[in-house]
Amino acid sequence: MNVLLLGAGAREHALAWKLSASPLCANLYIAPGNAGTSDHGTNVAVDPNDFSAVKDLVVDKNIKLVVCGPEEPLVRGIKDYFSSDDRLKTVYFIGPSREAARLEGSKTYAKAFMEEYGIPTAAYRRFTVDEVSEAIDYVGNCATPVVLKADGLAAGKGVLILDDIEEAKGEVRAILEGKFGEAGSKVVVEAFLDGIEFSVFVLTDGKSYRILPTAKDYKRIGEGDTGPNTGGMGSISHPPFVDADLMRKVEQRIIQPTLKGIAARKLDYRGFIFFGLIVVEGEPHLIEYNCRLGDPETQSVLTRLNNDFMQLMLETAEGELGAAVVDMDDRQTATVVLVSGGYPGKYEKGKAISGIDTVRDSQVFHAGTKRREDGQIVTDGGRVLSLTSYGETFQEALRKCYANAEKIAFEGANYRSDIGFDL
Repeated sequence: MNVLLLGAGAREHALAWKLSASPLCANLYIAPGNAGTSDHGTNVAVDPNDFSAVKDLVVDKNIKLVVCGPEEPLVRGIKDYFSSDDRLKTVYFIGPSREAARLEGSKTYAKAFMEEYGIPTAAYRRFTVDEVSEAIDYVGNCATPVVLKADGLAAGKGVLILDDIEEAKGEVRAILEGKFGEAGSKVVVEAFLDGIEFSVFVLTDGKSYRILPTAKDYKRIGEGDTGPNTGGMGSISHPPFVDADLMRKVEQRIIQPTLKGIAARKLDYRGFIFFGLIVVEGEPHLIEYNCRLGDPETQSVLTRLNNDFMQLMLETAEGELGAAVVDMDDRQTATVVLVSGGYPGKYEKGKAISGIDTVRDSQVFHAGTKRREDGQIVTDGGRVLSLTSYGETFQEALRKCYANAEKIAFEGANYRSDIGFDL
């Protein structure tokens, strides 16, 4: 069976690595891919948000299964585009419909969903562009830290946690006046939850679900979780504080009510649900949904998944996930992300990368990379490479990651040396 994978990051490299390992995968195409994904299939210069170009690719290459990695095409409605097109509607598609993807695409939609189905989350108020003064007044009376969330997709930069009330008032005005463009047409002001965060990934066919390996990621650029948020600087699987009792609570109080809500609303959902969670005094609360796998958690999670990944995708697409058994590797995994100098602010591209071929005992997943005509791999984004390793403990896995990070060089290269510091 020919497969199309949409996306270009380290998440997609990890997905390509797993899909291509299956005997069920005849030919894998990645649109647009990166320098690493080309080791597992054929990169095609197609933008996942250009639905007509994706259609042409699917028809031309006789694609039978499409796996969508990033959130933007899902929020824009690519699943609906496939479902409504006579030539595409028989193609298996992994990813939710546009309405279902609003669980990630709209913070206000997601919070209302959590409220309706009794899912524990932080108290909140929402404000629109017509309510700037009301939002400022409300923030002025909030306890600190104040959590501000732009309603729509903002490339991972739309969540602010602020200790200064005057700064928070300025930021809520800036969001509603266009700081994040259309994504800030509404803003959610949340109560701050003090605890430790982790991520749970679920695969669902709309009826049944399966829980994948659990992870914890590190989003801030600086050591000790300081500085601005990034797309993610590293991850651990399995976080040691997530025990069987906590997972039982997560499943009963958060996962099952979410699936109940999806069924009640008749949402077309065949794919991944990311649950961004926080433990407060031993009790799990839901921070956010994503309608796809996270990055860099995917790198740590998929390396612990022993299943034939293509088989899982087909069972999901065919509505037969209830028969699947998830086989997890008992070893721990860790991921360390190497980023461009200046990231998550301004950074330069085109820096030559060396040392990838010297890596041992770690899997290298490419993100912001491309291969020049002369074969040289160069930087092409903020997050450049991920290193993922196994260990009997996460500390052992991290030691392997850091030993290999020392072997890779490009101008301005940076990474956090304290992943897992709070565990």
